Amino acid sequence: MSATGTQHVVVIGAGIAGLAAAHRLLDRGARVTVLEASDRVGGKLLPGEIAGVRVDLGAESMLARRPEAVGLAREVGLADRLQPPSTATASIWTRGALRPMPKGHVMGVPGTASALAGVLSDEGLARIERDAELPRTEVGDDVAVGEYVAARLGREVVDRLVEPLLGGVYAGDAYRISLRSAVPQLYQAARTHTSLTEAVREIQAKAAANQQTGPVFMGIAGGIGSLPLAVADAVRARGGEITTGTPATELRREPGGTWRVTAGERTLHVDAVVLALPAPAAARLLAAESPQAAAELRTIAYASMALITLAYRRAETRLPDGSGFLVPPVDGRTIKASTFASNKWGWIADEDPDVIVLRTSVGRHGETEILRRDDAELVEVSRQDLKEATGLDATPLATRVTRWDDGLPQYPVGHHARVARIREHVSRLPGLAVCGAQYDGVGIPACIASAYAAVDQLRGDLRGVEELTAHPVQSLHGGAGE
Repeated sequence: MSATGTQHVVVIGAGIAGLAAAHRLLDRGARVTVLEASDRVGGKLLPGEIAGVRVDLGAESMLARRPEAVGLAREVGLADRLQPPSTATASIWTRGALRPMPKGHVMGVPGTASALAGVLSDEGLARIERDAELPRTEVGDDVAVGEYVAARLGREVVDRLVEPLLGGVYAGDAYRISLRSAVPQLYQAARTHTSLTEAVREIQAKAAANQQTGPVFMGIAGGIGSLPLAVADAVRARGGEITTGTPATELRREPGGTWRVTAGERTLHVDAVVLALPAPAAARLLAAESPQAAAELRTIAYASMALITLAYRRAETRLPDGSGFLVPPVDGRTIKASTFASNKWGWIADEDPDVIVLRTSVGRHGETEILRRDDAELVEVSRQDLKEATGLDATPLATRVTRWDDGLPQYPVGHHARVARIREHVSRLPGLAVCGAQYDGVGIPACIASAYAAVDQLRGDLRGVEELTAHPVQSLHGGAGE
């Protein structure tokens, strides 16, 4: 405990999870130091601009039906900038045409065959109807989303709808992604229902009964990338320290239960540590104190992707209505999605009424060839696919390519068990907690929730530290400060 009697916690990593943890720790009265290896805060939430228009170069929206992200935005003064999408209408580019995104599904899994009319073939629709006649498909402790859904409803549902929707979240393969971790509500329903379509209808009925209305997603005027900047400002305003360009290189537990963190020429002796790092970096820091946790973390795979942002003169651009479209991998296209950003977000349209901004994404887990192409090639292939999908043939005013190497952790079958093992190993080291996208969800609210859970875990640990340091006879370090 520091000389002031306030418990000192180091948060390693200043992505949204680390910043949320720091903010919550300050709420609990701790002294907080945040160490970030890169030259900026925010991780994969990155504000930028193109053709003089502010845009997001990373994540662009957050789930609004979970409270954590919207709640944090309000806490740090962004309440008046919260903005739902201007349109929630999207399309699927499949079988040679843009087709309306079906309604009445859960991550692409329909409650009725008619919900996918137009996207699936007649044979595919007929296969869905067989679900009610099939015996139960056991899911056991976990199963791949694609494997389970294909067994119940046929591969066409997976290939044409589940795959592009899941790919938009995880940049992964539906036939490898864990049902239990990625779509937990479907996993729970699959354990109690024989018919999958019946389970989906029940999920939808419960949502309606719970009055889950309002926008599903929320944005922030100026960009989602402004959220971590606002949280960082709030942390600093309340006395928290945030240092960038300061990678932590060693983490060791000291006699008496405190921790030593080495970061360049700086050494901190603190009461607790929150590791808010991607799995490989967390594994390196944990190797000395918890080789078992480090070994588990090293098995977590990541997908790389790139976002291509393009700006056009509005007078030269005609886009379909809606927020954009998804692309099933089975159709063999290069891009996996496109967002019509100026259609989707009113604040982008207002930045410059004469400019239209849209973006595409490329890259899935296991796809390496496309990401070896240079920026100009990625722009060109995006333009070719956009022309074929929408007819857009104008020359862009400006383009930007943002690469997210190893950006998205993968959630294969058994992911929940791996995370449980990691947390079990970490729990043997009081005063240490972990959070981030590789544990309980890759979305912004899930990352923030993992940060809050880490802080809650530390509350009990820190009480133990306080009791120990209050009795120096029991401790070799009666109160190590910085």
